[in-house]
Amino acid sequence: MTLTIRDLDPDSPEDVAGTVDVLRAAIPFMVTTAEVISWSLRNAAPAQRYRLLTAVEDGRVIGRAQTGLSHDSPKPGAAFCNVYVHPDHRGRGAGSLLVRAAEDHLREVGGTSVYSWVLDEPAYRSFAGRAGYRPLRSAHFLRLDLTAGLPPLTEPPSGVELRTAADFAADPRAVFALDAEVSADEPSDVGAELDDYEDWLEHIWGHPLLDREVTTIAVAGGRPVAFSAAYTDGVSQYSSAMTGTARDHRGRGLAKLVKNTALHRAREAGLTEAFTGNDAENGPMLAINKWFGYEVAATEVHHLRELG
Repeated sequence: MTLTIRDLDPDSPEDVAGTVDVLRAAIPFMVTTAEVISWSLRNAAPAQRYRLLTAVEDGRVIGRAQTGLSHDSPKPGAAFCNVYVHPDHRGRGAGSLLVRAAEDHLREVGGTSVYSWVLDEPAYRSFAGRAGYRPLRSAHFLRLDLTAGLPPLTEPPSGVELRTAADFAADPRAVFALDAEVSADEPSDVGAELDDYEDWLEHIWGHPLLDREVTTIAVAGGRPVAFSAAYTDGVSQYSSAMTGTARDHRGRGLAKLVKNTALHRAREAGLTEAFTGNDAENGPMLAINKWFGYEVAATEVHHLRELG
């Protein structure tokens, strides 16, 4: 058997389909499609120096590494390297080769601190340790069966109106302002500064998984003050990409309101399975998700390696 590491070809149906198969087998809690795999390569910000590396064994994709610079982080040299290998093909060296190739790329483009998400299981954490990565914070994947029922919808408080992201299609700049504020407060080892509206339009507002009819936005005083962004695969899966509230409107239950409305909209659209992610230390959001009926499906640990 021949194992090679090479860049994914976004125009190759075999490469794209093989990568989707790897992700769905290795990390089924993350919503993905063939479209988003190709889009991520074709639309990556130049400053990100983004690459999708594949491990190919006898013509079949058995692993992939997503790597590049965290160009929206305030930390100089911050980079990422997330590696997944198909469960049926582990233990053959694909993961190690992908990590090595990703780190070589990051050294060339100025990456110095490499962050990686690793499933919180002994084999994965041991692999990360041997590769020189040390653990940082944890986060949970949560799952909810949309066919099993949801909390009833409630009326928004006085002065608050619920809309969809589609209502802002002509001019989403106010949504950008809210997203930038919420993202700045999100628990993170790397941090994010959303200060480029055109980049946000292309890579966040234009993301192929973003479902604008399901994404729910609370408006008060003429501006968005809370939102729950929805990713969907158009078939059965829904993922809460981000839920947050403007600082001056927190503590009023708006995050719960918009997320519940988005979940109901997802169910009405025929979706049957919902996922979300939570920083393990974000107690308020964990409590909200428990109220909805979400259960922990898996845990990942953020790891860091300083490149020499």
